[in-house]
Amino acid sequence: MNAVDFHSISVTYPSQRIPSLKEWLLRGGRARGEDIHALRDVTFSVTAGDSFGIIGGNGAGKSTLVRVAAGIIPPSGGEATTRGVVAPIIELGTGFEGELSGRENIFFNGALLGRSRAFMKRVIDEIIDFADIGAEFIDAPLRTYSTGMVARIAFAIATTIEADIVLLDEVLAVGDVRFRERCYERIRQFHASGATIVLVSHDMHAVEDLCSRAAWLDHGRLRATGTSHDVIDAYTRATQKRGPEALVRA
Repeated sequence: MNAVDFHSISVTYPSQRIPSLKEWLLRGGRARGEDIHALRDVTFSVTAGDSFGIIGGNGAGKSTLVRVAAGIIPPSGGEATTRGVVAPIIELGTGFEGELSGRENIFFNGALLGRSRAFMKRVIDEIIDFADIGAEFIDAPLRTYSTGMVARIAFAIATTIEADIVLLDEVLAVGDVRFRERCYERIRQFHASGATIVLVSHDMHAVEDLCSRAAWLDHGRLRATGTSHDVIDAYTRATQKRGPEALVRA
């Protein structure tokens, strides 16, 4: 059974193009709406228990696709089906409240992910221990935390609540080397237990190390799917041909 299935997914965002003076006058001062195509007819599946990477340059549509899988963004066209409990770590601070303490945010975030307070009480010590948040901070307001501390709590919650699917969008880029290594090991353990991992990253070494399969997005279109090694190789060769500036435009 597929854990995530994308069939002809398209996402467009409305945008306002700045008109020329002539266009503006002819339309009586009204701006014309235009669509930005974030994704166009993307189709692939992630099998339950798979470890799947999504790669591509900036603006390729990677984060949009993960947000579709998480149910945050509805597709403009096509169908997205996700089966199982999803734990998204796709934007630091999402699902957290700055005025609540770290401890209170753990319960709050757990509730958003469908976990009972009784369950969160059983696992809160494990979450705090993995996040490595000291006693002097865990009951302080989250607004006093660094970005890395918030990322550690988010990651610890998502990988402790026994979700079926974990969506990770560049979250491993935050934090020191020691914590990143702990995250890598936790992902391996989580995957070994049967969970599905979907990882968005610009770190090709992390994708090849953690993911057995991958998809390459380019300007909102699916360029390739397959083993992570083959997809990364195709992406690397294409970007080398285009030149360094292609990585910024893509």
